[in-house]
Amino acid sequence: MKITSMTTYQVPPRWSFLKIETDAGVTGWGEPVLEGRAASVAATVDELSDYLIGKDPAQIEDLWTVLYRGGFYRGGGIHMSALAGIDQALWDIKGKALGVPVHELLGGRVRDRIKVYSWIGGDRPAETARAAREVVDRGFSAVKMNGTEELSYLDTWDKVDRCVANVDAVRQAVGPDVGIGVDFHGRVHKPMAKVLLRELEPYRLMFVEEPVLSEHVDGFAEVLRNSPIPIALGERLFSRWDFKAVLASGAVDIIQPDPSHCGGITEARKIAHMAEAYDVGLALHCPLGPIALAACLQIDAGCYNATIQEQSLGIHYNTSNDLLDYVTDPAVFAYEDGQVAIPGGPGLGIEIDEEYVAERAAEGHRWRNPVWRHTDGSFAEW
Repeated sequence: MKITSMTTYQVPPRWSFLKIETDAGVTGWGEPVLEGRAASVAATVDELSDYLIGKDPAQIEDLWTVLYRGGFYRGGGIHMSALAGIDQALWDIKGKALGVPVHELLGGRVRDRIKVYSWIGGDRPAETARAAREVVDRGFSAVKMNGTEELSYLDTWDKVDRCVANVDAVRQAVGPDVGIGVDFHGRVHKPMAKVLLRELEPYRLMFVEEPVLSEHVDGFAEVLRNSPIPIALGERLFSRWDFKAVLASGAVDIIQPDPSHCGGITEARKIAHMAEAYDVGLALHCPLGPIALAACLQIDAGCYNATIQEQSLGIHYNTSNDLLDYVTDPAVFAYEDGQVAIPGGPGLGIEIDEEYVAERAAEGHRWRNPVWRHTDGSFAEW
């Protein structure tokens, strides 16, 4: 079997899909995208195709090594996201060719389903309590919310009080047993992160995500190690080498690599197993589309330390299309009692509606991160 063609589709709301075709008639799908840089990733996929056309798609480890190491310069969001989508599609092809789900090729399952959480609210938290109650009523047992708006290095207590009030309202709405994740989104600098972590201690949070940007963890490690709130981070780290120092610091309790950004299924599993050696949990980052979620679930199936899975159904970014629009059978993601079943079909376990993908790709997208500013006019982290 040889790879014959590679085609990318940029589809609303902000995703990019990749189809890899073979001379045996087996097609694989991946999701190579970096939010806000989809066209750059697609261009990189096209460049990397020179290493792939005519090659045997079953030789995944060798192809991954060539794509990662063969260009001399390596790593970073654009390169690793392109490699991620390619890797997902190669695993999809291999599973389909052999008639088994990807997790069977990776050693089999340690679980049949995994707990998921639902996003509540938008970029600027408001009415989160009502949204939390609605998703709990739909069966979810965990939610995640943005904790705060933009914060300066030293900011005012009214913003701290507003964050605490939002979290308190959600806790009151859902009761003591629903998990609440609070995402600082890298918006918070070290001085204010110390304040917020202390103020949020009483609310029995599931985790605080990205309390500071990952590049600042080394200078904040002692505070994070001593926080009684579990600390989650890693969506903006792109390889096992990026995760190595973070894991060694002891500052993180839950890692969140994104299999559409960190080199795909191949690399995400290696990162997950590294984390297991440090007794660190896995909560794969996935605010993306159905192919990305399917890849995450194939990893979750075989990783003992996988603890909860992000998914984008109903997320505030999904304005024109949502998670289930591009699959022929939406029931493949079987949500029940706050969990989702691991897809058991061949490959990634989903079937993409290629005709609809082509239709929506004709519209495409040009999604960009918003640019926020502080009251003094300086740039604010989004």
